[in-house]
Amino acid sequence: MSDVTRAKDGRPVHLRRRHALTLAGLCTAAVAHAGAILIGYGPDGSTLLTASSAVLVAVAGFHTWWARRHGHAPPKGYTGARPRSEERAGPSDRSPDEAATVPQEGALWRMRTTVQDAPGSLAALCTALADLRVDILSLQTHPLAEGTVDEFLLRTPGALAAADITRAVSVAGGAGTWIERADAHDLVDAPTRVLGLATRTALDASELPLALRQLLGRCTIRSLPVAPAGGGRGSEPVPVEGALEDTVLRLRAPEGGVITVDRPYLPFTPTEFARARALVELDARLGPRVPRSQDVLTLPEGSDITVRRADTGDLEAAREMHERCSTRTLGMRYHGPVGDAERYLNHLLSPRFGRTLAVQTASGRIVGLGHLLWDGDETEVALLVEDAWQRRGIGSELLRRLIGMAVEAGCESVYAVTRSSNTGMVAAMRGLGRPLDYQIEEGTLVITARVGAAVGDQAGTVGVTERVSRAAGSGRPEAS
Repeated sequence: MSDVTRAKDGRPVHLRRRHALTLAGLCTAAVAHAGAILIGYGPDGSTLLTASSAVLVAVAGFHTWWARRHGHAPPKGYTGARPRSEERAGPSDRSPDEAATVPQEGALWRMRTTVQDAPGSLAALCTALADLRVDILSLQTHPLAEGTVDEFLLRTPGALAAADITRAVSVAGGAGTWIERADAHDLVDAPTRVLGLATRTALDASELPLALRQLLGRCTIRSLPVAPAGGGRGSEPVPVEGALEDTVLRLRAPEGGVITVDRPYLPFTPTEFARARALVELDARLGPRVPRSQDVLTLPEGSDITVRRADTGDLEAAREMHERCSTRTLGMRYHGPVGDAERYLNHLLSPRFGRTLAVQTASGRIVGLGHLLWDGDETEVALLVEDAWQRRGIGSELLRRLIGMAVEAGCESVYAVTRSSNTGMVAAMRGLGRPLDYQIEEGTLVITARVGAAVGDQAGTVGVTERVSRAAGSGRPEAS
């Protein structure tokens, strides 16, 4: 058992030394008492006792002076650390200089920089960030042929600017530094995020472009057919393993086309290329699929309709609906010759290019289609309702659900292209209650709606009510 304890001021107290001094004092007092008795009976006893008393008083005074002068000196090896009770003190217990060093509310940043592949290069970078009181929340390394790309998630003091961070990183040996603000979603570690994206892709083939965009950051994704052998529009074929070209990724699409991913502000790394390729390979192995969920709604006159996801398996039913539509209705939808509608259908129904909702009657006939199409880094919405079923709220209900899907996918805005005379589409867009932007050119109207906020419960539909919702398979319920 240790003989050292700690007093209130934090200094060590040696108990055995104190006990020994106390015992020595008692023995000295006993010897002095015996000597005083013997001396007191001698001829000069009183004189000797007086002298000895004076000596004792002088020694006691010297000891008191010495203790007061040196008693508060720290013991040898004492570092001056604060006691724990003082470490817990509130801000009012700190000096102004100490309070000034308390970090303010932090900001989150994503940063990439290239460093030499040499011992100590990463340590120098971390030291430079530590000098700025920057907290490194996560770090990923992307090995290159020459050097390494380090990707950081940082929490910085609120007053620290991005220019200060990049300047310190440059001095520490970082090159090609890129930095942007992050948010709470970036706090999820990379393996968890990739597994989540793979799960979403496995449930719905239309999630592949969205998953790639979330995996690789702000980028433009396009799906293009391969150019015909005799020449024509299309993309050049790519090898099975894909191609990495600095800021462009080219991957073989599951249906045989080409997926291009363009990110001009930041080159892709081989690690990102491998992740994207693995996600596309997973999609190809699972084949075509859409969530098999559906909602049964009641129209104002009492008819029941079913809203569900559609894909290329509904191609024949969609063609039959086109045959029942008037030339005017098809012209409002496709903005060109009616014969082009047949050419578009297969593309529109493919989950590779977006999501499609179908409205089906109790007899199984499709009477309405709504499309949410991934157009590079933009999103288009389009509606077609059979003439006999128009002005019953079907178009507004489809649009509301498509906008909900766009919000779920993280889209900031959607646009619709129609003719300026299409009052039904204009009314449906206005019914969303969203900020709208209108552009008219040669009779063609482009309406853009900002949808960044969550969709409310406003239906934009009068009298359409949901009676029952049922889901089949492993698909997720539709956003509504």
